[in-house]
Amino acid sequence: MEPYELSVQQTHELLVNREISAEELMRAYLERIQRLDPKVKSYVTVTEENAIEQARDADQRIKMGEGLTPLTGIPYAAKDSLSTRGIPTTCSSKILENYKPFYDCTAIRKLKSTGAVLLGKNNMDEFGMGSSTENSGFFTTRNPWNFDHVPGGSSGGSAAAVAAGLAPFTLGEDTGGSVRHPASFCGVTGLKTTYGRVSRYGLLPLVSSFDTIGPMARSAYDVALVLEAIAGHDPKDSTSRIESIQPYSEILRKTENLRGLRIGIPKEYFVEGLDAEMEAALRAAIRQIESLGARAVEVSLPHTQYAIPVYYLILFAEASSNLAKYDGVRFGLSERNVDSLLDVYLKTREMGFGAETKRRIMLGTFALSAGYYDAYYLKAQKVRTLIRRDFEKAFETCDALITPVAPTTAFRIGEKISNPLDMYLADVFVVAVNLAGIPALSVPCGISNGLPIGMQIMGPHLSEEMLLRIGYTYQSQTDWHTKHPPCWND
Repeated sequence: MEPYELSVQQTHELLVNREISAEELMRAYLERIQRLDPKVKSYVTVTEENAIEQARDADQRIKMGEGLTPLTGIPYAAKDSLSTRGIPTTCSSKILENYKPFYDCTAIRKLKSTGAVLLGKNNMDEFGMGSSTENSGFFTTRNPWNFDHVPGGSSGGSAAAVAAGLAPFTLGEDTGGSVRHPASFCGVTGLKTTYGRVSRYGLLPLVSSFDTIGPMARSAYDVALVLEAIAGHDPKDSTSRIESIQPYSEILRKTENLRGLRIGIPKEYFVEGLDAEMEAALRAAIRQIESLGARAVEVSLPHTQYAIPVYYLILFAEASSNLAKYDGVRFGLSERNVDSLLDVYLKTREMGFGAETKRRIMLGTFALSAGYYDAYYLKAQKVRTLIRRDFEKAFETCDALITPVAPTTAFRIGEKISNPLDMYLADVFVVAVNLAGIPALSVPCGISNGLPIGMQIMGPHLSEEMLLRIGYTYQSQTDWHTKHPPCWND
């Protein structure tokens, strides 16, 4: 088998048995990126020299047998909103095109400590604003399953890299489905973590009350290995959870069935507009999970219909505040050939921000303005509480929820880009999770017209272990997560 065909666990075994070196592994991935990524366009930056240097350090670590972890020598990539010391971190925006942070975000720093090796940074919708990776300030990433279709967003580059065998795992960032949505569209496994489970320090924020960092890989087991490395309390992040981390991979190895679990099926998620083939695939997946010992029950999340407007009102407001720092003064693009300081601000933002980013900043500034704050932003926060309470009530009668990730499979490039409202509605099944701050896992459960279908598994706060157990047990009985796109052997 080629190195890119192996799971994280299989690659680890080859490395520790000295059947392949970390440098050989790294060069194999770099060669594949050079050959295939011009078609997929999943990487904004490839860190070839740094990657080879880190791989050699990993080889020394393996040779000495000191400080070995399941991720030592394993290549990975990260969404370009995660700060990386001395490596461009652009958020796929021209306003940060030449920005190189002087520090690593905590998740990257933790992966460095394990001996994992950074291959590069992945393309995304500019500052995470989009559901298709068409809003990148540089180029559009393509879905490896069909280059005419989008990979989802905003972590589309990260999902596409895993699906195309350009990285064994990646780190994404989920503000309103931005890990789960592209994971579903690209046929990989993606985890949105509990808010605060993984430190957000060093993540360039979009919506501070929503943003979470989560891993994407081919299987739930590989996701568990990565989560063990990046989760945990961080004194640099005041929202970081203090609860201890579970040995997720060890727990999964002992999992045999799902006996005793109650799985809720929210009726508001299986409605008109959900593609018929997707619903059939999800119903079949639910039956498979029932055959493993779980019991399915219908539940209701009555405020689901308000999730999209509530999510986007809060997103617009917080994003307009968070992006105010990009003014051409401290870092990033600066248009200085102007007559006044005000012109520096205006010209820098005019030249640096894309159309979707400008749209959201303007709407957010309007929602926070005097006379409209109570009517829009404050009211949205109140309805957010109602949505969170819906989940709390549902989890009184069930352990986890299963829903679609998206109403359809990946749509065509250009199909929705000119209609922002239609694009926003693509997030209808994922944004409520971020409003509630709970974790959710997307796993492949079918294929329709050559494009993957994802199943979303939601759980209460800090229930990552249970979600991974459900995903792992389901994947032990199915092979959807082992399917590869047509470009796999290109």
